[in-house]
Amino acid sequence: MSVAVVFDSAGTLLNTYRVAKDICNRKLLPGIETTTLTYSSTDRVLVVIPVHSKEIMNTAGDVLLSKYLVEHDIGFGVSCTRKIVTAEEIGEILYADQRATVGDLQECIRNVWSVCKAEAVVTMNSGAIINMAFGAIEFAITAGGWPFDGAKETVTTLHRIGVPTFIASGDRSTKLERMADHLGIPRDRVYGVATPSVKAQIVSDLRQEYNKVLMVGDGINDLAAMRNADIAILTVQQPGERPTELYKEADFVVKNVSEIIPIVQGLLAAPVLRDRDDCAPDKIKGSIFPT
Repeated sequence: MSVAVVFDSAGTLLNTYRVAKDICNRKLLPGIETTTLTYSSTDRVLVVIPVHSKEIMNTAGDVLLSKYLVEHDIGFGVSCTRKIVTAEEIGEILYADQRATVGDLQECIRNVWSVCKAEAVVTMNSGAIINMAFGAIEFAITAGGWPFDGAKETVTTLHRIGVPTFIASGDRSTKLERMADHLGIPRDRVYGVATPSVKAQIVSDLRQEYNKVLMVGDGINDLAAMRNADIAILTVQQPGERPTELYKEADFVVKNVSEIIPIVQGLLAAPVLRDRDDCAPDKIKGSIFPT
């Protein structure tokens, strides 16, 4: 029996704190779930901006964010969206926006840093939520993450029993690679700026190589990948409410990432059946605790 485990990062391997700045209402929204915020409107697109926080903080706050991005030739990655839209259409809005300033993003960064600066290992990620109907940046966003207790030990244990681990996340690749180095996950198994459809495809591709592929996630942007996996695991270690669709799709619900280990061990001990359908997720439903 060959088994592989695919993890989302934020909220799954990483304890994550997120902040959004409502550009129109000039209001800071601390502790918000940005993927849920994005999915609440079909016109919203969450983009990741590959820029270092220090560079943003060293820029005059009154500079338009769009101007800063253009002058420094900074690209973007699409993290998640419900709308079918091209990169060109997103770029036309992002690079021409006349409302969001560097100061809006600075406010997000300062708030996140105030929460996570005491952690030993921290990664920070910034971006924006574009509203295609408004034709403007609707929210500036920043997220800070640090490993959950037990995350590194879980990855180490999985590797010791011969189970490869992967990361498929909407976060930018450079952030993920640094955290993967800490956790012990090889960089060639890290997929950054992965939209929900890309995550789902990664899982499908891995199913061609392994008898069982587990998808571990915590947010609505993991739903498609969970559906494509042999076994879907919902982790609720990160506080917050989650859509009922995630609970319905989950074969297991865990409160701590370490609880994945006995699930995997159970699979490794099971006989390999010739017909994959005999091991379909709906035939092995279970839960670490009642849902």
